[in-house]
Amino acid sequence: MLSRQKKIAFIVNPNAAMGSTGKEWPQIRSFARERLGPFEAYLTTAQGDAIGLTRQALLAGAEQIVCVGGDGTFNEVVNGFMGGEGPIRPEAVLSYIPRGTGCDFIKTVPIPKELDKAMDLILKSRARPIDLGQLSYRDHHGRPSLRYFHNITSLGMGGEVDERVNRTTKAFGGFVSFIWATLIVLLNYKTKRVRLKIDDTLEQNIIIWHVVVANGKYQGGGMFVAPDATVDDGLFHVTVVGDLSLPEVFWHLPKLYNGKLLEVGKVSAFEARKVEADSDQRVLLDVDGEQLGELPVVVEIVPGVLPLIMAD
Repeated sequence: MLSRQKKIAFIVNPNAAMGSTGKEWPQIRSFARERLGPFEAYLTTAQGDAIGLTRQALLAGAEQIVCVGGDGTFNEVVNGFMGGEGPIRPEAVLSYIPRGTGCDFIKTVPIPKELDKAMDLILKSRARPIDLGQLSYRDHHGRPSLRYFHNITSLGMGGEVDERVNRTTKAFGGFVSFIWATLIVLLNYKTKRVRLKIDDTLEQNIIIWHVVVANGKYQGGGMFVAPDATVDDGLFHVTVVGDLSLPEVFWHLPKLYNGKLLEVGKVSAFEARKVEADSDQRVLLDVDGEQLGELPVVVEIVPGVLPLIMAD
């Protein structure tokens, strides 16, 4: 058992995974108390709650935060860790019990979905520092906003897929929900002309379907968009899907899932610490599976800033 002097707080989204997390929470709570000892638990009631609840727990002295939810909840907890000048409690560590529609992040980092295995990791309490991305963007009301992300920010088609997924049912699971939304968006999507700057490597006005700024490898319920990405190399892995015709997009669609996306001729890959994008058109953002706003955006890497408990 972890030392009872260690202060632990659970941040739980009972609505994650179509509400099944709320139904499972009594079992998780009982198992966690048996394995970890006493802890505080904070349950979200609305989108965005996990940010404030995480900060509340950390400022109350929590040394370890356990997130129970999907990628969207995890993103909120990450943002709860971070203040304007960096982590609000640098010595605190984050752990994760994945419960969500997509859970793309755990396809990159070794965190198990099974409750007993996830609890074993929490018990070991060995953390590795991971990078985060910081983005400055415009929210839906046109206001300047700041957000951190742990997995992927993308612009173009990804934001429109998020918008569709989040307003329809996810009852068939992450993969089916995202691929169905992707197919619908593909049939209606108009490519965007974007002014894109990637460090000092690229600065041009280009037509795009999709631009991925990746810390992790996967998005959208299993799309393998950044095969070379790692969460602790101090770099983004940027994938630019250029001006393909619709028949070309459908022809190459399997490569979006089998790791061969970078073999497509109009797809380019870069490494970067800073990415900037703007457009005269409305271009939506995807931030860890949530549609939070639109261009213009500036994305910067924040290396090694968050201690995350994961397997060796």
